[in-house]
Amino acid sequence: MSASAERLRSWLTETRAWADRELERAFAGLAGTPGPLLEGLRYAVFGGGKRLRPALVRTVCRELGGDDEGAAAPAVAIEWVHTYSLVHDDLPCMDDDDLRRGRPTCHKAFGEAVAVLVGDGLQAAAFELLAVRGGARAAEMVAALARAAGPAGMVGGQALDLQGTGREVELEDVRRTHRMKTAALFAGAAELGAIAAGAERDLCARAGGFGEALGLCFQAVDDVLDVTGDAATLGKTPGKDAAGDKPTLVAALGLEAARAEAARLAETARTKAREAGFGAGSLAEALVDRLLARDC
Repeated sequence: MSASAERLRSWLTETRAWADRELERAFAGLAGTPGPLLEGLRYAVFGGGKRLRPALVRTVCRELGGDDEGAAAPAVAIEWVHTYSLVHDDLPCMDDDDLRRGRPTCHKAFGEAVAVLVGDGLQAAAFELLAVRGGARAAEMVAALARAAGPAGMVGGQALDLQGTGREVELEDVRRTHRMKTAALFAGAAELGAIAAGAERDLCARAGGFGEALGLCFQAVDDVLDVTGDAATLGKTPGKDAAGDKPTLVAALGLEAARAEAARLAETARTKAREAGFGAGSLAEALVDRLLARDC
């Protein structure tokens, strides 16, 4: 393992622990939540996630001179929004999955009604957290997260994904869906990290461009892993995309060309990292390599 890869591995391990501590800290603000709903919220959030989006917030914030206290609220907020999206994505009316992070999905454990409310609650709590703890640039943070998660971002991408299911797959449609459904939230995480660091708006936008490119690479690899992975490693049901006739890069290009596309997107992400001021050997560039090589 190279020195940069080992440094990143240690950083991600530490960051996952940091994110879990901050998530616990934030849950103190949800003390008035009814018991069954609170149980569902905790089940969804503390289900063994990799905390990649909080890691991206923290990494960008650190790279641009910020600190962990500034990164904490946006890191929690982005993870809450991401978790809500997974809970809703797994519902029978969406992707209809029984397994998430190696255990039953939220609606399988608590019922569909509670799962809907878990997602609703996490989304609302995320924006409240930024409004209360976002400091002088709280409004910018709220706007950035709303853009990433809203109709022109993640939610719109989910709509495109549903719209494309069962239809002839067009490559540009797949790319647009990936850009909105997955990459927008990565872009939002990177932008939030830059805002937390006090960066100027132009630099925040360039950081967001890096996050988007990273998210596109992540989703390309995800499409490949749905074909090549297994449930024990992935922590979710493999083969769901093909079985559901979903619009993916593998469906559009074939497996080997999809792998090549992932490598191309990784190179784009490296270029965007340098444009944002994250030089060679930075944690940001190492993260690109890690996501390209991942097996889960």
